[in-house]
Amino acid sequence: MKRRKFIQRTSLSSLAVVTGASALACKENETNKASEGTIPITPHSIPLVVATWNVKDATQKAWEVLQKEGTALDAVEQGCGIEEANAEGQSVGLGGLPDRDGNVTLDACIMNKEGHYGAVVYLQHIKHAISVARKVMEETPHVILAGKGAEQFAVSQGFQKENLLTEASKKAWEAWKIKSEYQPIINIENHDTIGMLAIDKNGDLSGGCTTSGLAYKMAGRVGDSPIIGSGLFIDNEVGGATATGLGEEVLKTVGSFLIVELMRQGKSPQEACEEAIGRIVKKNPHFKEFQVGYVAVNKNGDIGFYSIHEGFSVSKIQDGTFENIPSDYFNKS
Repeated sequence: MKRRKFIQRTSLSSLAVVTGASALACKENETNKASEGTIPITPHSIPLVVATWNVKDATQKAWEVLQKEGTALDAVEQGCGIEEANAEGQSVGLGGLPDRDGNVTLDACIMNKEGHYGAVVYLQHIKHAISVARKVMEETPHVILAGKGAEQFAVSQGFQKENLLTEASKKAWEAWKIKSEYQPIINIENHDTIGMLAIDKNGDLSGGCTTSGLAYKMAGRVGDSPIIGSGLFIDNEVGGATATGLGEEVLKTVGSFLIVELMRQGKSPQEACEEAIGRIVKKNPHFKEFQVGYVAVNKNGDIGFYSIHEGFSVSKIQDGTFENIPSDYFNKS
C-alpha cells in the first residue's frame, strides 16, 4: 500500500524575510505544535471514512453524512448504526450472538474531535449502543455507563427496548450449548466489531466502535471496544486508530492509544499498526490462536492497517470511491 511521507513544517529560517517579533513568535508556536505531533492537512485527501471489515453500507452511510456537511462525529454514529440494525450480521447490535446464558450484551464507545468520550458496556435490549454512548458523552458528567444503569439511561433518553436475540442467533446458541466448548475462531468469532474513523471537510476527526462481543463469552465479559485507548482512540492533532479481534489482547497493550502515539512520534499509520501488532505477538507466544487487526488514519488522510493473520480487511471511502481492501498480516507461516 502506498504511503505518503508526512509533510514537514517550514523551518524558521524560511521566514528570515519576515520582520517583527510577532511574526517570529507566531511561527515558533507553529513549530512547537509540529514537534508535538500536529500533522498538516493535505486538502484533496479529505473527507474520508475507514472502517474494520467489509461494511460497505455502513461506510457509505457515513460518507453520505459527510457529503451533506455533517461532522465526523455524526458520520461515525450513523455509519455504525447501520451495522447495529443489521440482524444478519450476528456480531453487532440486533442479532448479535449472545453470551453463554443466551443474553445479547453490547459494548460501544464514541470519541469526538475535542477528545471527549462516551461508552456503554454490557448494555442489553437497546440495539443502537453507539448512539447511547454519544448520549453518555453529551448528556452526563460520566464517560462510561454499564449494565442496567446504561439501559435505564437509554430508556430515559427515548431509546426503545427490544429483544435483540434473533431466531438465527438463538439457534446458533442452542447448537453451541450441546458441547459448550469455548475456543475463539480466527476471523469468524473474532469478526465481532465495527470500528470506524472519519475526517470531515474541516479536517476534524472522530471515531466509533460497537460490538456484541465474543460469542458465548462469560456473562459480564467486556472487551476492548468500549475502552478508551484500547478499542478506539482519537487525537485531533495527530490521527485516530481502532481495533478488532480478541479484545483481551488489545486491552493488554492499549493498542489504539499506542498507534496514535507512534504516529505522533512520526511513524506513518501503516508503520504504527505494524508495530502495535508486533507488541502483541512479542508478548503472547500463543498468537497463532487468535486474531487482532488495527486500522489507523493520520491528519493527512493517510491510512494504515495490519493484522496478525490473513483474513482481516478494511472498508474505505476516499475521493468518493469505495474499496474493501485485504490487510497485510504478520503470520505468513
